[in-house]
Amino acid sequence: MAPSRFTLLLAILFLSACIGGDRPEPAPPARPIAPRPSGPITLSGQTPRDTQQCFADLSRAEVRFSPLPDRDYGSGCVVLGAVQLLDIGTPVNGLKAIRCPAARALTGWVRHGVRPAARHLLGSDVTRIDSYGTYVCRGIVGGGSRAAGRVSEHGLANAVDIGSFVLADGRRISIERDWNSPDPQIREFLRIVHRSACKRFVTTLGPEYNAAHTNHFHFDMGGRPLCR
Repeated sequence: MAPSRFTLLLAILFLSACIGGDRPEPAPPARPIAPRPSGPITLSGQTPRDTQQCFADLSRAEVRFSPLPDRDYGSGCVVLGAVQLLDIGTPVNGLKAIRCPAARALTGWVRHGVRPAARHLLGSDVTRIDSYGTYVCRGIVGGGSRAAGRVSEHGLANAVDIGSFVLADGRRISIERDWNSPDPQIREFLRIVHRSACKRFVTTLGPEYNAAHTNHFHFDMGGRPLCR
């Protein structure tokens, strides 16, 4: 006996359910961290001794900077013991608030890592460093499920991202374009300054860490030591 049209319809619906049953649900989009609508709260209190020492270290190194007030921006984004860097000897654009220990590490990296490596390997001075900034109230990018909902070190003004280096001879060394440059001197320069950062920052991430860092170095002073 030939199957009825109703029986055939049930069979088609059953097969469709089986075929699509193992398809994973789409991941929910990442939710940006929203700052407090009423604006930041300025925190009062004495400056901790280690922060005072850090300010003294910057002054001793002849770094021009302005201390910034401690502020709570909401959603876990709190900026404590931060400065605005004005002059560390080599211009670094895009910098906002940065905690003093990270500013001190950045200064040492530029002066004792980046500039000597550029002169030795590239035969030119670094005249500018292009950054992707320091403070921004957001979550961790590219950290997978373990990082979901966690505030980035950028949300604590405890991190800085570096994108490229401009030389006196006009060349621009880009981390995204030149990490695997056909020029061995450029490749070695980027790897040396990456290793130099590992000695000064707690966390140093580059293009070989994950896809979120293919175009920049990420440096921060939080969490556990990591050099990738």
